[in-house]
Amino acid sequence: MALHVETFFHQDSSTLSYVIYEPHSGEAAIIDPALDFDYASGRSHTAFADSLINYVETQGLQLKWILETHAHADHLTAAQYLKNKLGGVIAIGKGIAKVQHTFQGIFNLHDSLQTDGSDFDHLFDEGDNFCLGDIQGKILATPGHTNDSLSYVIDGNAFVGDSLFMPDAGTARCDFPGGSAALLYQSVQKLYALGDDMRIYVGHDYQPEGRALAYMATVAEHKAHNVHISSDTSEATFVHRRQSRDATLAVPRLIVPSIQVNIRAGKWPEAEDNGQIYLKVPVNLLGSTNS
Repeated sequence: MALHVETFFHQDSSTLSYVIYEPHSGEAAIIDPALDFDYASGRSHTAFADSLINYVETQGLQLKWILETHAHADHLTAAQYLKNKLGGVIAIGKGIAKVQHTFQGIFNLHDSLQTDGSDFDHLFDEGDNFCLGDIQGKILATPGHTNDSLSYVIDGNAFVGDSLFMPDAGTARCDFPGGSAALLYQSVQKLYALGDDMRIYVGHDYQPEGRALAYMATVAEHKAHNVHISSDTSEATFVHRRQSRDATLAVPRLIVPSIQVNIRAGKWPEAEDNGQIYLKVPVNLLGSTNS
Protein backbone atom coordinates (compact mmCIF):
# COMPACT_ATOMS: atom_id res chain seq x y z
CA MET A 1 0.00 0.00 0.00
CA ALA A 2 1.16 3.53 -0.74
CA LEU A 3 2.47 5.79 1.98
CA HIS A 4 -0.11 8.23 3.36
CA VAL A 5 1.01 11.81 4.04
CA GLU A 6 -0.96 14.14 6.32
CA THR A 7 0.14 17.77 6.53
CA PHE A 8 -0.11 20.12 9.54
CA PHE A 9 0.73 23.84 9.45
CA HIS A 10 2.06 25.64 12.53
CA GLN A 11 0.94 29.17 11.77
CA ASP A 12 3.08 30.97 14.35
CA SER A 13 6.37 29.72 12.88
CA SER A 14 5.16 28.88 9.34
CA THR A 15 6.39 25.33 9.98
CA LEU A 16 5.06 22.29 8.18
CA SER A 17 4.91 19.07 10.18
CA TYR A 18 3.97 15.76 8.63
CA VAL A 19 2.43 12.53 9.86
CA ILE A 20 3.34 9.78 7.42
CA TYR A 21 2.22 6.18 7.72
CA GLU A 22 1.91 2.83 5.98
CA PRO A 23 -1.84 2.04 6.05
CA HIS A 24 -1.62 -1.75 6.33
CA SER A 25 0.59 -1.87 9.42
CA GLY A 26 -0.37 1.51 10.84
CA GLU A 27 3.30 2.28 11.51
CA ALA A 28 3.83 6.04 11.47
CA ALA A 29 6.43 8.76 11.67
CA ILE A 30 6.07 12.41 12.60
CA ILE A 31 8.44 14.78 10.82
CA ASP A 32 9.51 18.11 12.34
CA PRO A 33 6.88 18.50 15.10
CA ALA A 34 6.56 22.01 16.57
CA LEU A 35 5.93 23.16 20.13
CA ASP A 36 4.02 26.38 20.76
CA PHE A 37 6.20 28.94 22.57
CA ASP A 38 5.50 32.53 23.60
CA TYR A 39 8.88 34.23 23.84
CA ALA A 40 7.60 37.30 25.70
CA SER A 41 6.25 35.25 28.61
CA GLY A 42 8.60 32.28 28.30
CA ARG A 43 5.63 29.92 28.29
CA SER A 44 5.32 26.79 26.18
CA HIS A 45 2.05 25.26 25.01
CA THR A 46 1.11 22.02 23.29
CA ALA A 47 -1.99 22.80 21.23
CA PHE A 48 -0.26 22.13 17.90
CA ALA A 49 1.50 19.00 19.15
CA ASP A 50 -1.81 17.79 20.57
CA SER A 51 -3.34 18.05 17.11
CA LEU A 52 -0.65 15.63 15.87
CA ILE A 53 -1.34 13.29 18.78
CA ASN A 54 -5.07 13.42 18.13
CA TYR A 55 -4.57 12.47 14.50
CA VAL A 56 -2.29 9.53 15.36
CA GLU A 57 -4.75 8.25 17.94
CA THR A 58 -7.91 8.69 15.91
CA GLN A 59 -6.31 6.87 12.96
CA GLY A 60 -5.19 4.04 15.23
CA LEU A 61 -1.54 4.47 14.28
CA GLN A 62 1.61 3.26 16.02
CA LEU A 63 4.23 5.99 16.20
CA LYS A 64 7.57 4.42 15.28
CA TRP A 65 9.71 7.46 14.46
CA ILE A 66 9.94 11.13 15.40
CA LEU A 67 12.13 12.48 12.60
CA GLU A 68 13.95 15.81 12.67
CA THR A 69 15.33 17.15 9.41
CA HIS A 70 17.77 19.33 11.41
CA ALA A 71 18.05 21.31 14.64
CA HIS A 72 15.66 24.12 13.78
CA ALA A 73 16.31 27.79 14.56
CA ASP A 74 12.75 29.04 14.06
CA HIS A 75 10.59 26.81 16.24
CA LEU A 76 10.98 24.58 19.27
CA THR A 77 10.57 20.87 18.64
CA ALA A 78 7.80 18.92 20.34
CA ALA A 79 9.78 15.67 20.04
CA GLN A 80 10.04 14.92 23.76
CA TYR A 81 6.38 15.71 24.38
CA LEU A 82 5.31 13.40 21.58
CA LYS A 83 7.62 10.63 22.76
CA ASN A 84 6.21 10.85 26.28
CA LYS A 85 2.65 10.63 24.93
CA LEU A 86 3.04 8.18 22.05
CA GLY A 87 6.48 6.57 22.23
CA GLY A 88 8.71 6.47 19.17
CA VAL A 89 12.40 6.92 18.40
CA ILE A 90 13.71 10.50 18.08
CA ALA A 91 16.15 10.65 15.17
CA ILE A 92 18.29 13.27 13.42
CA GLY A 93 21.38 13.35 11.22
CA LYS A 94 24.77 12.57 12.74
CA GLY A 95 25.88 16.10 11.82
CA ILE A 96 24.05 17.22 14.97
CA ALA A 97 27.32 16.66 16.83
CA LYS A 98 28.91 19.52 14.86
CA VAL A 99 25.89 21.72 15.54
CA GLN A 100 26.02 20.91 19.26
CA HIS A 101 29.72 21.73 19.38
CA THR A 102 29.16 25.09 17.68
CA PHE A 103 26.33 26.19 19.92
CA GLN A 104 27.91 24.76 23.06
CA GLY A 105 30.41 27.58 22.70
CA ILE A 106 27.92 30.26 21.68
CA PHE A 107 25.67 29.57 24.69
CA ASN A 108 28.53 28.54 27.04
CA LEU A 109 26.99 25.14 27.71
CA HIS A 110 30.23 23.27 28.36
CA ASP A 111 29.00 21.87 31.68
CA SER A 112 25.51 20.88 30.56
CA LEU A 113 25.58 19.71 26.92
CA GLN A 114 27.07 16.61 25.37
CA THR A 115 28.32 17.09 21.82
CA ASP A 116 28.07 13.47 20.64
CA GLY A 117 24.39 13.46 19.68
CA SER A 118 23.53 11.21 22.62
CA ASP A 119 20.48 13.30 23.57
CA PHE A 120 18.84 11.77 20.50
CA ASP A 121 17.72 8.15 20.31
CA HIS A 122 19.15 7.54 16.84
CA LEU A 123 21.59 9.29 14.50
CA PHE A 124 21.21 8.75 10.75
CA ASP A 125 24.03 8.77 8.21
CA GLU A 126 23.96 9.11 4.43
CA GLY A 127 22.50 5.97 2.84
CA ASP A 128 20.90 4.60 6.00
CA ASN A 129 17.44 3.06 5.75
CA PHE A 130 14.28 3.31 7.85
CA CYS A 131 10.99 1.46 7.53
CA LEU A 132 7.28 2.04 8.03
CA GLY A 133 5.61 -1.32 7.69
CA ASP A 134 6.72 -2.81 4.38
CA ILE A 135 7.79 0.55 2.95
CA GLN A 136 11.50 1.29 3.14
CA GLY A 137 12.91 4.79 3.09
CA LYS A 138 16.44 6.08 2.78
CA ILE A 139 18.45 8.90 4.25
CA LEU A 140 19.97 11.59 2.08
CA ALA A 141 22.44 13.93 3.78
CA THR A 142 21.63 17.45 2.54
CA PRO A 143 23.83 19.90 4.48
CA GLY A 144 24.21 23.55 3.64
CA HIS A 145 21.43 25.23 5.61
CA THR A 146 22.95 23.51 8.65
CA ASN A 147 25.59 20.84 9.20
CA ASP A 148 23.01 18.27 10.27
CA SER A 149 20.41 18.81 7.54
CA LEU A 150 19.10 15.64 5.93
CA SER A 151 16.16 14.50 3.84
CA TYR A 152 13.88 11.50 4.35
CA VAL A 153 13.11 9.83 1.01
CA ILE A 154 10.30 7.28 1.03
CA ASP A 155 7.86 5.93 -1.55
CA GLY A 156 8.29 8.77 -4.06
CA ASN A 157 8.33 11.48 -1.40
CA ALA A 158 11.26 13.51 -0.09
CA PHE A 159 10.86 15.45 3.16
CA VAL A 160 13.64 18.00 2.85
CA GLY A 161 13.24 20.32 5.83
CA ASP A 162 14.61 23.73 4.91
CA SER A 163 16.92 22.71 2.06
CA LEU A 164 14.24 23.73 -0.44
CA PHE A 165 11.18 25.89 -0.01
CA MET A 166 8.40 26.06 -2.58
CA PRO A 167 9.70 27.10 -6.02
CA ASP A 168 8.51 30.70 -5.62
CA ALA A 169 10.48 31.00 -2.35
CA GLY A 170 13.72 29.28 -3.35
CA THR A 171 15.85 27.80 -0.57
CA ALA A 172 16.60 28.41 3.08
CA ARG A 173 19.39 30.67 4.28
CA CYS A 174 22.97 29.44 4.70
CA ASP A 175 24.42 32.03 7.09
CA PHE A 176 23.96 30.20 10.39
CA PRO A 177 27.16 28.91 12.03
CA GLY A 178 28.25 25.89 9.98
CA GLY A 179 26.08 26.86 7.01
CA SER A 180 27.41 26.86 3.45
CA ALA A 181 25.75 27.99 0.24
CA ALA A 182 28.17 25.85 -1.78
CA LEU A 183 27.23 22.77 0.25
CA LEU A 184 23.54 23.53 -0.17
CA TYR A 185 24.02 23.77 -3.94
CA GLN A 186 25.49 20.26 -3.97
CA SER A 187 22.70 18.98 -1.71
CA VAL A 188 20.03 20.34 -4.04
CA GLN A 189 21.71 18.58 -6.95
CA LYS A 190 21.31 15.32 -5.01
CA LEU A 191 17.62 16.08 -4.52
CA TYR A 192 17.15 16.94 -8.20
CA ALA A 193 18.84 13.64 -9.12
CA LEU A 194 16.01 11.75 -7.39
CA GLY A 195 13.95 12.13 -10.56
CA ASP A 196 11.44 14.59 -11.97
CA ASP A 197 8.43 12.83 -10.43
CA MET A 198 9.80 12.89 -6.87
CA ARG A 199 7.48 14.87 -4.60
CA ILE A 200 9.38 17.43 -2.47
CA TYR A 201 7.71 18.27 0.85
CA VAL A 202 9.11 21.44 2.41
CA GLY A 203 9.63 22.39 6.06
CA HIS A 204 8.24 25.93 5.88
CA ASP A 205 5.95 28.00 3.74
CA TYR A 206 5.99 31.75 4.29
CA GLN A 207 3.28 32.29 1.65
CA PRO A 208 5.03 34.91 -0.53
CA GLU A 209 2.81 37.82 -1.52
CA GLY A 210 0.00 36.36 0.58
CA ARG A 211 -0.63 33.34 -1.64
CA ALA A 212 -2.39 30.26 -0.28
CA LEU A 213 -0.46 27.72 1.74
CA ALA A 214 1.61 25.30 -0.36
CA TYR A 215 3.94 22.54 0.78
CA MET A 216 4.70 20.12 -2.08
CA ALA A 217 6.17 20.46 -5.56
CA THR A 218 7.83 17.92 -7.80
CA VAL A 219 11.51 17.92 -8.67
CA ALA A 220 10.47 18.87 -12.22
CA GLU A 221 8.66 21.94 -10.91
CA HIS A 222 11.69 22.98 -8.87
CA LYS A 223 14.03 22.49 -11.81
CA ALA A 224 11.81 24.68 -13.96
CA HIS A 225 10.70 27.36 -11.52
CA ASN A 226 12.75 27.51 -8.29
CA VAL A 227 13.71 31.18 -8.02
CA HIS A 228 17.09 30.45 -6.42
CA ILE A 229 18.22 27.22 -8.03
CA SER A 230 16.67 25.96 -11.26
CA SER A 231 18.16 23.19 -13.39
CA ASP A 232 20.48 25.60 -15.23
CA THR A 233 21.70 27.63 -12.22
CA SER A 234 25.46 27.40 -11.76
CA GLU A 235 27.04 26.95 -8.34
CA ALA A 236 28.71 30.36 -8.52
CA THR A 237 25.41 32.05 -9.39
CA PHE A 238 23.57 30.28 -6.59
CA VAL A 239 26.25 31.05 -3.99
CA HIS A 240 26.24 34.74 -4.94
CA ARG A 241 22.43 34.84 -4.99
CA ARG A 242 22.12 33.05 -1.65
CA GLN A 243 24.81 35.05 0.15
CA SER A 244 23.40 38.35 -1.12
CA ARG A 245 19.97 37.40 0.12
CA ASP A 246 21.25 36.17 3.47
CA ALA A 247 22.98 39.50 4.11
CA THR A 248 19.55 41.16 4.21
CA LEU A 249 17.88 38.72 6.62
CA ALA A 250 17.18 39.35 10.29
CA VAL A 251 17.96 36.79 12.97
CA PRO A 252 14.99 34.40 13.36
CA ARG A 253 12.60 35.48 16.12
CA LEU A 254 12.88 32.24 18.09
CA ILE A 255 16.50 31.28 17.42
CA VAL A 256 17.64 31.75 21.04
CA PRO A 257 15.13 29.43 22.72
CA SER A 258 14.85 27.10 19.73
CA ILE A 259 18.51 26.21 19.44
CA GLN A 260 18.97 25.57 23.15
CA VAL A 261 16.06 23.12 23.17
CA ASN A 262 16.44 21.56 19.74
CA ILE A 263 20.12 20.59 20.06
CA ARG A 264 19.00 18.61 23.12
CA ALA A 265 16.33 16.69 21.14
CA GLY A 266 13.59 18.81 22.68
CA LYS A 267 14.75 18.52 26.28
CA TRP A 268 14.75 21.64 28.44
CA PRO A 269 17.94 22.62 30.28
CA GLU A 270 18.23 21.25 33.80
CA ALA A 271 16.35 23.24 36.43
CA GLU A 272 18.53 25.46 38.63
CA ASP A 273 18.70 25.31 42.44
CA ASN A 274 15.39 27.17 42.76
CA GLY A 275 13.63 24.53 40.67
CA GLN A 276 13.22 26.89 37.70
CA ILE A 277 14.34 26.26 34.11
CA TYR A 278 16.15 29.11 32.34
CA LEU A 279 17.21 29.74 28.75
CA LYS A 280 20.22 31.97 28.08
CA VAL A 281 20.30 35.05 25.85
CA PRO A 282 23.81 35.84 24.56
CA VAL A 283 24.27 39.61 24.46
CA ASN A 284 25.80 41.22 21.37
CA LEU A 285 26.80 37.86 19.92
CA LEU A 286 24.17 36.67 17.44
CA GLY A 287 23.44 38.97 14.54
CA SER A 288 25.08 40.11 11.36
CA THR A 289 28.40 38.46 12.18
CA ASN A 290 27.25 35.12 13.57
CA SER A 291 23.67 34.57 12.41
